[in-house]
Amino acid sequence: MSAGGFGQDYPDIDVPPPDHLVVSEVAFRRSWKPVDLRDVLEGSWRPPEATVGRRADGVGLFYRGKVHTVSSESEGGKTWLVLAAVLHELRADNHVVYVDFEDDEGGIVGRLLTLQADRDDILQRFHYVRPMDALGTGIHLDDLDALLRDVQPTLGVVDGVTEAMTLHGLDTNSNADAAKFGRMLPRRLAEAGAASVSIDHVTKSAEGRGRYSLGAVHKLNALDGAAYVLENKTAFGVGITGRSAIRIAKDRPGQLRRHALPSSGGLHWFGDMVMTSHDEQWAEIEIAAPVAAEEREFRPTHVMKAICEAIQTAGKPLSGAQIEALVKGKSATIRQARLLLEVEGFITDKTPHQLLKPWDGGESNE
Repeated sequence: MSAGGFGQDYPDIDVPPPDHLVVSEVAFRRSWKPVDLRDVLEGSWRPPEATVGRRADGVGLFYRGKVHTVSSESEGGKTWLVLAAVLHELRADNHVVYVDFEDDEGGIVGRLLTLQADRDDILQRFHYVRPMDALGTGIHLDDLDALLRDVQPTLGVVDGVTEAMTLHGLDTNSNADAAKFGRMLPRRLAEAGAASVSIDHVTKSAEGRGRYSLGAVHKLNALDGAAYVLENKTAFGVGITGRSAIRIAKDRPGQLRRHALPSSGGLHWFGDMVMTSHDEQWAEIEIAAPVAAEEREFRPTHVMKAICEAIQTAGKPLSGAQIEALVKGKSATIRQARLLLEVEGFITDKTPHQLLKPWDGGESNE
């Protein structure tokens, strides 16, 4: 009899596995038996829908029972995006299993509290695992299987794929090792019925990166869910608003790309993650849907930035006439930019105009 866990077969079906390895029908299956095709042939089968996590317009982010990745460069916001999905699941009274190979409980729970997660929700339904040893086939595997069986999470996170593979003595550049790790942990979470989401890094070279995370090509090829790549547009930080574009690198079920817009490099623009930090203890995240260029309201963001920089460089409030003298552009565009800055609280609405907060970016559609 094979050493326990999800996806393992017991050759003698008359002898049940030990009680501590009994798992749900979703997780325990005999995968070499023919699949019953009647649901598909009779028309009752439906393609999977992304129901875990939410974009602002209600579109889901991840598929339950599928394996996904979220990757970006350092400080691209990948962990914040996954934590936004964690927050959604906790508020929906669902359980989350978070296996962390990079941070510690203080860092991750601290971020959830910053997003205003309820403390009781975290205590009761957020299950944080910080492995210091390889998973193996013994007590560590039993512990993980028991957790997945008992709480039946809708979301399972693997934070730090490179660190996880290193801990298990696996080469991140080896397709065979990437496949081995995928079966070991990400696939195990999916077989328990969760949307399995691994947080990974992209290669440093943007030109040669394409759709791939750092390491073996198999990391992407083996996914049966979606792969997201985040591209930072405006830096995140305390007291400012940061923004990263969310692009789909892969969507095996094909249900997410129809909610996205075509982008460069064969990717699709799924939306933007916008995180507004009010202070060190309060931040809000919105996952905004993409908007086609022809549908966007014109915003002269380059001029808005120039006005803020002119006031900041001057070190004193400036009148409307002084702003027009210092900032390049048509007078009408400068006036529109100044009015938008007043309305959005960047400068005072009375002359001379004082800078109230530094320009925090924003995408231009000029």
